[in-house]
Amino acid sequence: MRERSNIRGGFCTAVLLACAFLFAPAAAAQEWTTSLVDVHQGSPLSDKARGLGTGGYELQSGSWVSFSRWYHASWVDMHVDFLTQITPDTGFLWGFGTGEQAEKYRIEPSLKLGFLTQTHPNPNSTLSLSVTTTIGGNLTEKPCQADYGEFGTYS
Repeated sequence: MRERSNIRGGFCTAVLLACAFLFAPAAAAQEWTTSLVDVHQGSPLSDKARGLGTGGYELQSGSWVSFSRWYHASWVDMHVDFLTQITPDTGFLWGFGTGEQAEKYRIEPSLKLGFLTQTHPNPNSTLSLSVTTTIGGNLTEKPCQADYGEFGTYS
């Protein structure tokens, strides 16, 4: 099996960080307000990947081999979200995720983009609309291989 280079992942992370640092000054130049909305580590995909490491298998000799060493990441996917307010009732939501990687899986870096707006039909009510999408952030898992001696190796 041919291992893939991590150059693309590093490039994606660099692009995401560049966007984060480029949006804020542009917003300030047009008198928009950019606020930090959320910072958190972990995600449902991180939890799913960690859950894969809870199992294991038994060797012919009876000794136990845990999956945890292949599914332990030294860095947990971190997400940072910002809101750039264009008008008092309209704004852009944007942010990024760093991704994470272990021996048998990888969560790609991600870019979050969104639009929020609200209106006040009467003084006691607010009608709001928000649309967001996430680009990237996919979970991929490398295949496992089993060596059955004289019967061969299988994925």
